[in-house]
Amino acid sequence: MARNLAQKLIERHLVSGNMVPGEEIGLEVDQTLTQDATGTLVMQELEALGLDRVRTEASVQYVDHNLLQADEKNAEDHLFLHSACRRYGLWFSKSGNGVSHPTHMQRFGIPGKTMIGSDSHTCAAGSLGMLAIGVGGLEVAMAIAGRPLHLRMPDVWGVRLTGELPAWSSAKDVILEMLRRHGVKGGLNRIVEYHGPGVETLSAMDRHVIANMGAELGATATVFPADDAVRAFLRSEDREHDFVELGADPDAAYDVTDELDLTTVEPLIAKPSAPDNVVPVREVAGTETSQVVIGSSANPGLRDFAVAAAMVKGRQTDASVSFDVNPSSRQIFSDLTKMGATFDLIAAGARIHQAGCMGCIGMGQAPAVGHNSLRTFPRNFPGRSGTREDSVWLCSPETAAASALTGVISDPRDVADELDIEYPKLELPERSSVNTAMLVPPLPPEQAAQEELVKGPNISALPDFPPLPDRIEAPVLLKVGDDLSTDEISPAGARALPYRSNVPKLAEFTFDQVDQSYPERAREHPEGHIVIGGENYGQGSSREHAAITPRHLGLRAVLAKSFARIHWQNLANFGIVALEFADRGDYDRIDADDVLVLEDLPGALRAGPEVAVRNDTKGERYRLRHRLSTRQVEAVLAGGQIPMLAKQLT
Repeated sequence: MARNLAQKLIERHLVSGNMVPGEEIGLEVDQTLTQDATGTLVMQELEALGLDRVRTEASVQYVDHNLLQADEKNAEDHLFLHSACRRYGLWFSKSGNGVSHPTHMQRFGIPGKTMIGSDSHTCAAGSLGMLAIGVGGLEVAMAIAGRPLHLRMPDVWGVRLTGELPAWSSAKDVILEMLRRHGVKGGLNRIVEYHGPGVETLSAMDRHVIANMGAELGATATVFPADDAVRAFLRSEDREHDFVELGADPDAAYDVTDELDLTTVEPLIAKPSAPDNVVPVREVAGTETSQVVIGSSANPGLRDFAVAAAMVKGRQTDASVSFDVNPSSRQIFSDLTKMGATFDLIAAGARIHQAGCMGCIGMGQAPAVGHNSLRTFPRNFPGRSGTREDSVWLCSPETAAASALTGVISDPRDVADELDIEYPKLELPERSSVNTAMLVPPLPPEQAAQEELVKGPNISALPDFPPLPDRIEAPVLLKVGDDLSTDEISPAGARALPYRSNVPKLAEFTFDQVDQSYPERAREHPEGHIVIGGENYGQGSSREHAAITPRHLGLRAVLAKSFARIHWQNLANFGIVALEFADRGDYDRIDADDVLVLEDLPGALRAGPEVAVRNDTKGERYRLRHRLSTRQVEAVLAGGQIPMLAKQLT
């Protein structure tokens, strides 16, 4: 039977279930990725699970998010992470080595392998022909401990690419076009597989840009074939021996189909404050901007920096613009400097920052209120930049550089005509400046077993969460609308991020972007509370803090029209009941402060998908459904995966 590439990758790693869309399957996991904003919890979970040593082929811990050391908190986290890597047998990527996704692609990515990561943009590794999925930290901890990944078998969405991108359009415009067409929910419960003759015109790093922001489509994963472009990339990294040719069978079918002619792609931009609020750049040209930032995992390639450097070479950026450049990896920074492009950027007025996520996660580079910030980043959710009332736009490096030169949002084609700039013909090195010095390998098992975890005072233990009660009677403490992001539940930024290892302290920031009174009001209801959500509740980042801190404050159930995949899983992992309205109109019938009652939860959850909820305030009843498997039901009833798995492992 003919298979598409996604089916082939799943079939090779299938350990349980059937490849039928919607059915739960279990997959063997070859590699894991963690970063410092989510990795500290993963290491705490490994400790709670009683793990002795990593059981994957390769697990790598990166330090790329919390790089600013304004006080001791982030430094303590980094020491803890290094000690946990030494104790459990993980690779450790030191601060400043680079953003996890491009760095992993350079040093560890292998076609045909599976990888999960506690970062939603883990899907970027699909650029190499990997099945890479962003998940919550607990899934990563379980995979490190040798457990399979469980998920619902997705539909495979085949997107046939034809043609070739015109000058001044690039891979970022391709994924922005996909978001313009399909929105942030277009990829829910789907793997996006790009195929067709247009794929051959895209480099491996171009594919990384598109695969990375598959997370913004809501997709489970994105996959590209492993072909000559992937071989060339691995050769440049001195790893051609890892290349395996992979692709769909010629007559493979897809559950959903789409087609995109690359020749029609024009410069696009996502307006504040959603990645799918996409319009042509020319439609908003002339809008003033005070900040332009180039970098992040969404545009991490040498080409992305070099094209901007070539555009500003010999010119000076506008006096009103802060032009910031965040190299995505130390290797790429080295290559950029060898080319002379770093000096071109500096001469044009660029501020060069360390290799890391930086402003993408709100760790520095926060924009001024009332001023526009253009970024080659993957997300522009409200407040993610570190500024509560921000105005962030997402665009390509070409559009970013053009706008930095003019001080207003500018289509690069128009700026090229005005300033007589030819489309850069880049001569990129065939060999990368391979750098392994900042990758610390795992210790031998005998030595690792003697290591102690280094915990500073800002690193708390994971809270103990008791089993789910048989009956929940609790008030609705908060009601939110559609597309609420995890950034709005557990915020990014320099205020909150340093407390990622301190759940009680981080809980004080819960729903900070939505309702700053939430933590205090939650403490007034020790019996627990309920949150009501709209469509796509919990989109965006994989951070499980967005489940843990509300749970710490007493959240017992979320009733929503629908859930984003990763956050739905995180809620189940920490013993929070996630229910979807059978009649979405019932969402409008519930108000904040209504008291809701769920009776005989063990019996109701085990009996089937339908659960009845009573509104005692209004004297009404509603039908809701859960999508939990039998395995997940037992975990929720136990209070979460950790208490259930810890018992199994011992």
